[in-house]
Amino acid sequence: MSDEQLVLACQSGDKSAWEKLYIKYKPTVLSIARRFFLSGGETEDLVQEGMFGLYSAVNGFKSGSGSFPAFANRCIHNRIVDAVKKSNGAKHSALNNFLPIMEVGAEWVSHDNPEDEIISREEKHEILQEMSKVLSSLEFKAIIMYTDGMSMAEISSALGKNPKSIDNAINRAKNKLQNLLTE
Repeated sequence: MSDEQLVLACQSGDKSAWEKLYIKYKPTVLSIARRFFLSGGETEDLVQEGMFGLYSAVNGFKSGSGSFPAFANRCIHNRIVDAVKKSNGAKHSALNNFLPIMEVGAEWVSHDNPEDEIISREEKHEILQEMSKVLSSLEFKAIIMYTDGMSMAEISSALGKNPKSIDNAINRAKNKLQNLLTE
């Protein structure tokens, strides 16, 4: 069954279709949730919000209105971002206390040795700390979101800045980080 067929079955009350969609989209929800850090919360909280986003997508999808996977991804992402904004309370300062997690240098690698995994995480944390010392708050947030794969329009919208400001912040961040690496 296609995703659209499963959604229609879910909308008709088929619980087994929901289970299939849940299993199929769980990795997507995990992937999106891991991009964000919620101050005072855990990734599992964001995963739960993402699952609510998936549920909303299933209930809100209209056949023939486009692709369900794209619609579901957008609903999941928006629900997670909304949860982070609500947790911080201030309408436009939602990004002050969370950041997408940047995978520095390479993809997250599964290590056979737990000790190697801990060392790798510590190194990534140290790199992010050094970056935050050199970059302004806007530059740091913009470059992290940019390296996390967000578009300029998404970053601009999320940070409440115009696209030119975001482009300038990313370019300044790149220059500062290049200088940091050549020191």
